[in-house]
Amino acid sequence: MMAPSHGRLRDRLLAVLFALALLGLWQWMASQKIISPLFFPAPGRTLEALWSQIYDGRIWEPLFATVGRMFWGWLVASVVGVGIGAVVASSRLLSELLQPTLEFLRPLPASAIIPVAILAFGLSPLMAISVITFGSVWPVLLASVQGFSSVDPRLREVGTVLCMGPIARFWKISLPSALPGILAGARVGLAVALILAVVTEMQASLPGVGQNILMAQRSFKTPELYSGVILLGLVGFVASALLQRAEDRVLRWKQTS
Repeated sequence: MMAPSHGRLRDRLLAVLFALALLGLWQWMASQKIISPLFFPAPGRTLEALWSQIYDGRIWEPLFATVGRMFWGWLVASVVGVGIGAVVASSRLLSELLQPTLEFLRPLPASAIIPVAILAFGLSPLMAISVITFGSVWPVLLASVQGFSSVDPRLREVGTVLCMGPIARFWKISLPSALPGILAGARVGLAVALILAVVTEMQASLPGVGQNILMAQRSFKTPELYSGVILLGLVGFVASALLQRAEDRVLRWKQTS
């Protein structure tokens, strides 16, 4: 039987080979003029444009701006989502009071909030973070409600027998039980946060990778446009991998139980 580590290594190798095959097909189609080099530049030109921006340092300031907005918006959304989720799951009365408001706000597209946020906060980082928070809070909030609502009743009885107060019961029973679902929602929220960071930069003319992509599109600098898209993909991949690594460490007890 193949060891699990060997199986994972094989899957990763196949994924890399598949990505390289797609790049090779893209390069061949561009060299044969099957696709327009103006609108679909070859990977070599795209990677050259990306390396040029890295080498001369043009990419770092907008990259840090985008990552910063994504991170802070996601962090605030995670804290707010867990807090509201815990409140909703802990009280039927509060759940009935908050449910209509939450159901009204949840379907609203986060991009529709941008004009309201601009009126409230101007073209500022706080505006972007508020929009990102609004859009990325829902996966965490829904996962938190589900997680806190599904705590094993026997664990609650143990907390009662041990005379735990509400705070101790939350930290030692409710939160650990709900944590797997919360972290799964946080991963989804992180992807939403990156999307909204780019959307706010494009719509509100904030400096960042999103604005760079928009300006490259308007000036028909397609290699720089695609290099920005690749860069955003790398940001999302690295952020998701780091969160997955943190989740594996935090939930190590669950894997060994």
